[in-house]
Amino acid sequence: MPFDPDAAAQEGTGVFGLPTGEDESTTVILPVPFDATTSYRQGAAEGPALIYEASKQLDLFDRETGRPYRRGIFYREPAPELLAWNAEARAAAAPIIAVGGDLSADPSLPGLLRRVNEVSDLVNEHVYASTRELLDQGKLVAVLGGDHSVPFGAIRAFAERYPGLGILHIDAHADLRDAFEGFTHSHASIMHNVMTRIGGVSRLVQVGIRDFGERELDFIEASGGRIRTHFDVDLFQARFEGATWKQLAARIVEDLPQQVYVSFDIDGLDPAFCPGTGTPVPGGLHFHEASYLLGLVARSGRKIVGFDLNEVAPGPDANEWNGVVGARMLYKMIGWALTTF
Repeated sequence: MPFDPDAAAQEGTGVFGLPTGEDESTTVILPVPFDATTSYRQGAAEGPALIYEASKQLDLFDRETGRPYRRGIFYREPAPELLAWNAEARAAAAPIIAVGGDLSADPSLPGLLRRVNEVSDLVNEHVYASTRELLDQGKLVAVLGGDHSVPFGAIRAFAERYPGLGILHIDAHADLRDAFEGFTHSHASIMHNVMTRIGGVSRLVQVGIRDFGERELDFIEASGGRIRTHFDVDLFQARFEGATWKQLAARIVEDLPQQVYVSFDIDGLDPAFCPGTGTPVPGGLHFHEASYLLGLVARSGRKIVGFDLNEVAPGPDANEWNGVVGARMLYKMIGWALTTF
């Protein structure tokens, strides 16, 4: 039977109800169900499955990006070892998180911390190898977390492939803490690790940031312009005083180099769109503001080489709304990236 994009998703189809396999798909989604270092509410490891299920209810024609589905989108099932690593690391991390990272509270904690960091390294290497393999095949790679620690390996692979890479980082948090609670690859440390451990990244441009520590601010100010942070309160104040989102988004895009990787924590949106996420913060972008910004990157002549989407979680009430928003943002990101691919 010919594929009908307007029909209900059929049994046995894949993400977004599509019948395409990996070989014939331009876009491959790498789910990474890992959230061991989440410091407030866990659940991001459930994000990929939540998004996968919600994606089958999405209409495939998009007013802004057209028909991304025509080029094929494939969801690669997560490797079994990822699930085992997450279970082990979560169990080891829990008592450390419970005492706020104070390793002196119990003599067993330093050993547990070492194991969490070892497992995080295993996850990073797995994501790096998988991303590099798909880049060698000419695929558009989308990493789907999990907490925001998971794309480190992917960013490493992209930076090797595209020297001088810029990162557009949409988030409520600066994620520039150094080994938060002792975890080398904490979700709160992803951009610190990227900027100190991955040499091929030329610029980090942050949007929506509204929760950060003083040392993170010092790190930004000491970067010599390598980190450009568009703080959420500054964006709102500019709009209160007459600036349009078009003008502000253009300023953000001007900070980016030619080749752009997008790292998107769903809590960068207003928490009305993502109430289940682990660390929600008042403020943030509207769904359409985020899409407009991504579209402006694409229309500027820059290339979106790849991206990740993280921290979608069902929340304590198992709210499916989070998966609905996550699936639609994922499709928007695929669509805008494909216009440059």
